[in-house]
Amino acid sequence: MTRNAEAALLIAAAVLAALGVAMVNFASGIGFDAQVALTFLVFVLSFGGVHLALRRWAPTANPYLFPIAAFLAAIGFIEVYRLDRDLAALQRWSLLVAAALAAFILFLLRDEGVAALRRYRYIFLLLAIGLLLLPLLPESWPLYGAEVFGSRLWVRVDLPFGDRTLSFQPGEVAKLLLTVFLASYLADRHLALATPRKIGRLSVPEPRQLFPVLVAAGASFLVLIYQRDLGASLLLFALFIGMMYVATARSAYLISGATLVAAGGVVAYQMFDHVQRRVFAWLHPFEDFTDTGYQIAQSLFALGSGSLTGSGLGLGRPDLIPAAATDFVFAAVGEEMGFAGSVAVITAYALLVAAGFGIALRARDVFRKFLAAGLTLVIGIQAFLIIAGVTRLLPVTGITLPFMSYGGSSLLANMVLISLLARISHGERT
Repeated sequence: MTRNAEAALLIAAAVLAALGVAMVNFASGIGFDAQVALTFLVFVLSFGGVHLALRRWAPTANPYLFPIAAFLAAIGFIEVYRLDRDLAALQRWSLLVAAALAAFILFLLRDEGVAALRRYRYIFLLLAIGLLLLPLLPESWPLYGAEVFGSRLWVRVDLPFGDRTLSFQPGEVAKLLLTVFLASYLADRHLALATPRKIGRLSVPEPRQLFPVLVAAGASFLVLIYQRDLGASLLLFALFIGMMYVATARSAYLISGATLVAAGGVVAYQMFDHVQRRVFAWLHPFEDFTDTGYQIAQSLFALGSGSLTGSGLGLGRPDLIPAAATDFVFAAVGEEMGFAGSVAVITAYALLVAAGFGIALRARDVFRKFLAAGLTLVIGIQAFLIIAGVTRLLPVTGITLPFMSYGGSSLLANMVLISLLARISHGERT
């Protein structure tokens, strides 16, 4: 696909977002207003700016990445606008900032590419751990942590004007920094880790080679468990195990990882009340419908009432689902866009993951290969965990759906992620 075709698909995504906003307005009896034009303008400026950056600094980059991201962002924005127009206004600003940062990343990496990141892996590791520690700041400070739904993963700062507070999740950026660290470290140590030491009948990796990875993983997990952010803990653990498997091709890492997840799940269930509530809601959503199981039950009702083509934009009741604009935006899509819209979203994520792994397979440099695979794992695992939670395949983890959920920090991190994948693909074609 050419860059001109990519530009056409990005404009189509902007039209889709504006048309969705118009349909929501019509369902509310408003019709066309400034929100429709503003939505189209913001999407064109955001993704159009990134497109121009690609033409200038990564002209041979994979042309499928940003159109897929734009489609997912458009679908998510329509539902956020339908649920809360104030949140939609903030989401538009977040999209502009995220696109500007993605373009700036392409500018910074215009000469050396992502190879420049390899030199700073331990700095990235320290920054990631520091970001994960930020939510532990006391509430008496200007920058302080906040607990939401039993998890302390938010950082807030009170703005000097008005009575407003700026919130963000530092863990969204930390996952990218940890991915860069892992890709860089494993690029240097993957041969040693793939050749285990024999101790009796057991084959174990060389402890000296594995130690830095275990320290990074342990520090991240301890911080996240202390914050009770078990969804992000599961995401990072799956990322560590997945990248170890990519680097060594040893199934022992997958088996041991699955065993540790099961054991950790049992321990978390015994230690944390909100984990018990989530497991109970997963297994018995209708036994305590008015309290523990209310969110997941409303999600199931929404998905069921959506049928094949949905109730129509603005005609369903996704507002009955708690946190519908963040954790449960997929349920809102299933109700108002039906099975067809849900399959379209899942297909878009599958195509994005396929494109990412394709970039990793074609990469000739080991670091770029591992980095592309790690970034793709972040997108794929995160999408799987949240969609599985909404559809009751797994307990709800409380993480965001990439590009679709409301949240500036999530959108920013995922736009940077896609720009890194695009720069890696450009490096392999030049």
